[in-house]
Amino acid sequence: MKSFFTALFAAALVSAASLAAHETETAAPVRLQIDVDRTVLPADAAQRAIVKIRLDAVRLPRRHERAPLNLALVIDRSGSMQGDKIERAREAALELVRQLSPDDLVSLVAYDSEVEVLVPAGPVRDGRALAAAIRRLEPRGYTALHGGVSAGAAEVRRHLGESKHVPRIILLSDGQANRGPSAPEELGRLGAALRKEGISVSTIGLGLGFNEDLMAALAARSDGNTYFVEHSDDLPRIFAAELGDAFNVVARRVVVEIEFPAGVRPLRFVGRDGLIRAQRAELTLNQLYGGQEKFALIEVEVAASAAGAEREIARAQLRYEDARSARPREAQAARKVNFSAEEKVVVASANHRVQADYAQNALAEAKEEAISLVDSGRREDAGQVMRARAAEIATLAKDYGNAQLDAYSASAAAAAAHVEREGLSNAARKTLRAEAQQVRTQQANPSASGR
Repeated sequence: MKSFFTALFAAALVSAASLAAHETETAAPVRLQIDVDRTVLPADAAQRAIVKIRLDAVRLPRRHERAPLNLALVIDRSGSMQGDKIERAREAALELVRQLSPDDLVSLVAYDSEVEVLVPAGPVRDGRALAAAIRRLEPRGYTALHGGVSAGAAEVRRHLGESKHVPRIILLSDGQANRGPSAPEELGRLGAALRKEGISVSTIGLGLGFNEDLMAALAARSDGNTYFVEHSDDLPRIFAAELGDAFNVVARRVVVEIEFPAGVRPLRFVGRDGLIRAQRAELTLNQLYGGQEKFALIEVEVAASAAGAEREIARAQLRYEDARSARPREAQAARKVNFSAEEKVVVASANHRVQADYAQNALAEAKEEAISLVDSGRREDAGQVMRARAAEIATLAKDYGNAQLDAYSASAAAAAAHVEREGLSNAARKTLRAEAQQVRTQQANPSASGR
């Protein structure tokens, strides 16, 4: 009898372990949550509030196999890439190849005055052919950037949708696009079209000669990362960071639909781009990376409610494709707020994290507006825009006792004074543009600039 119970206990342990393993394998890789800047709003008057739609991508254990890549490496080999730039670009690309798995799909596109597919899309295998093509890269000619990205996209499309491979383009350029379409709006449209196909483009601007508006527009509209790399010896680190994101993709084709009830009017997305139609808003993302948080902030107007009342402020539905299993997934979330006539109750309900996220994104918007004003010769107005936003953040800090907001406000005020006094140098403009976009998209890996 004792041996029977021993065997039964052992079987139960095995069953429990198997169940736990199964739950780990099938657990949703993305968590959806709705937060508000305050869970209690002032009663008896219409109020503005910030709704945060938060996506937490679970970091998978190392034993889990990552989704394979469908990667196009698009490298500028125009004449301006001479010397250390092309040498460091080769080194970074070779190190990237060493990190890939045999089953990853990779293509290599080089562009100057013309565009050339040096290695068509196919499995890496031992990487020798790819490495040999990288070593042969030599600078020459002009910069057909649009054509280079288009050729890279064509290579990715050859295997798009036929497997679990994660589609991605990494673009490196140090110069102005001067062959083919070259306006930021044109590259932005290309990025938007690629986003609809599920292809992200991450852009790496090297040195001080590239067009940061063009590179930022391409990355932003395709839901990729953007980097400003002032010194070429930082390229290996940036390539490694970008590859780290690509290796950690846990969700693809992400769509969040947000519904606001009567009495809650969505006004605008703060920072990140999104779509608002009447009482609905929509957020789309190409990919989510394990261990990272992505979010959207929506400013809403809430109708007056009596003290003690409770109302739903937002409801959201998430749909995406699990990157490892290629299966569709869904999640739902909702959030309610209460109302009080007591100021101390409202203040105590403040979510300092949401307030900080709002402050960073509002300041990112101010930085981008300031860049446009400086470009048109209005640096005093640019400084005033940043100073006004800094003052708004300082008031929030005081009202809600949020020390982080004080730091953001002080930094923005100092930047405003600098812009008013000196305008923006080439390097400062590139840094400001990259920083603003990295905040708006919650990019985990920053640029390497400003030594």
